[in-house]
Amino acid sequence: MTALFTIDSLAVQIVHVETKQQIVALLAERFAAVYSLDASEVLERIEDREKLGSTGFGRGVAIPHARIASLAKPVAVFLRLEKPVDFDSADGMPIDCAFGLLSPEQAGATHLQALAAISRLMRDERMHDALLAAPDAEAIYGLLVNVIDRDAA
Repeated sequence: MTALFTIDSLAVQIVHVETKQQIVALLAERFAAVYSLDASEVLERIEDREKLGSTGFGRGVAIPHARIASLAKPVAVFLRLEKPVDFDSADGMPIDCAFGLLSPEQAGATHLQALAAISRLMRDERMHDALLAAPDAEAIYGLLVNVIDRDAA
């Protein structure tokens, strides 16, 4: 079995941001740089999804996501925030992690399965704590890849 989504080592960052808009813009920039996508299209798609309701699902995590026609498979970007930022989350709490997901336009079930996998991963309190405690982006990437690969097996 293959992983539900791909995350590149360059798609993991520890960042200083102040607002939800900066988070969304930075996600779009990372998706564009790492996966050769159009940043303005990614930003527009993520913003359109956010207009339907915040993707801040609570417990310090947001999963901004969208679908992009030019993709062949789901891809992800992970941002750990240096300090929590308000994201209009369901529980009213600020987020400290943003896990962006982009899927192909026609990837209905695959997109939902990838979202569910990310949600399960981020609801795991031990994993969330480990991601927050990791010393750098490389360590965060290692934690994520280990879980993604394990779950795909």
